[in-house]
Amino acid sequence: MKLQLLSAVTLVAATLASCGGEAPSGDGTATDSTATAMTYAIDPATSKLSWAGTMLRIKEHTGALNFVNGTFSTDKGVLTAGDFVVDMKNYTMSDTNYAPDGSEKGTKAMLTGHLMSADFFAVDSFPTATLKITSVTGNTATADLTVRGITNSESITDIVIMPNDMDKTVKATGKLGFDRQKYGVAWSSGSQDAVLNDVIQLTVELSGKAQ
Repeated sequence: MKLQLLSAVTLVAATLASCGGEAPSGDGTATDSTATAMTYAIDPATSKLSWAGTMLRIKEHTGALNFVNGTFSTDKGVLTAGDFVVDMKNYTMSDTNYAPDGSEKGTKAMLTGHLMSADFFAVDSFPTATLKITSVTGNTATADLTVRGITNSESITDIVIMPNDMDKTVKATGKLGFDRQKYGVAWSSGSQDAVLNDVIQLTVELSGKAQ
């Protein structure tokens, strides 16, 4: 009977080995990225920071900014830390709410220039913005956002982490809305009929590779 039992155990082990199976470690700890601490370096070419600004009851402008660099960490598939630098001097516009090129006002080039001017983000003096995560609870993070040299604490919500264990890459998304007035972005049209919303909405889209 003992011989038959040993033979059965040997057969099971051989079958697992032939099928590529792996016996669990002694403490039952998994080895994939959803169960271990990982740090990722973002790929600026495939990561972006989308933004939306609304002229109340009139129109919305949307676009994207690029990351200069950044890293973020996860543990058991949950975000734990992050530190990012954003290029404020290069804008990609994605909406169509513009006057034709050559018009006296309202063109895409005019808006781009205005956003980079001292009325908004003063990019000649402040060419980058930064975001540093300070704490995380569930799928919400608290982060220090620095714009125009001014730092305030903001919340990043709806965080989703999507690891790919095959190639040690990850995608991550989240949302952030911030009050531009807190950062000295105080431009006003001067008209009650054209009021720019103080809240700028951001969507973070990251693509990273394990370090």
